[in-house]
Amino acid sequence: MEKGGNILFCGVGGQGILLASDITSAALLGAGFDVKKSEVHGMAQRGGAVVAHLRYGAKVYSPLIELGTAHMVVAFELLESLRYLPYLNPETKVIVNTQKILPPSVTTGVETYPEDVLERLGRAVPAVFPVDALAVAESLGEIRAVNMVLVGSLSSFLPVPENVFCDLIEKKVPKKFIAANTEAFRRGREIVKQK
Repeated sequence: MEKGGNILFCGVGGQGILLASDITSAALLGAGFDVKKSEVHGMAQRGGAVVAHLRYGAKVYSPLIELGTAHMVVAFELLESLRYLPYLNPETKVIVNTQKILPPSVTTGVETYPEDVLERLGRAVPAVFPVDALAVAESLGEIRAVNMVLVGSLSSFLPVPENVFCDLIEKKVPKKFIAANTEAFRRGREIVKQK
């Protein structure tokens, strides 16, 4: 992913996916890449699916990632990772938050939450990086920092210096949350490096 790549962010509303994709886009722009991004967040305010496509390279003409061409998928919720299986290929790396947010069909008892999500991902691609981003954020006393844990994990694969991301967190996050979000970013980066 040194010269370019396709990154898909997915999850549910309220998880900070749009901020995560904004910071990643700005970091890649700052590193000299052409970047295009597209977001879909129709029912996001009610816990619905949210997805952001991000493409970067020397010159990018469209923000949308074609099926089977994602280099990275960052799934903010465990089950949501399966919704985007068609975008994967054998080279795709998947960073997946192990947090479960039950959809209405599960909470009403109509459906059951699958227990084999990570196994199914592992059958689709060999490079799956489970991250308990919620536990990291809780340990920092700021559960809203889940998104920065995942951005930190993603940053380990991108050709952008760590300090560029940290500077952007300072600019885009309210002042009283900067320290927790910066530490969340650093811990997320370390989690993936250890795997």
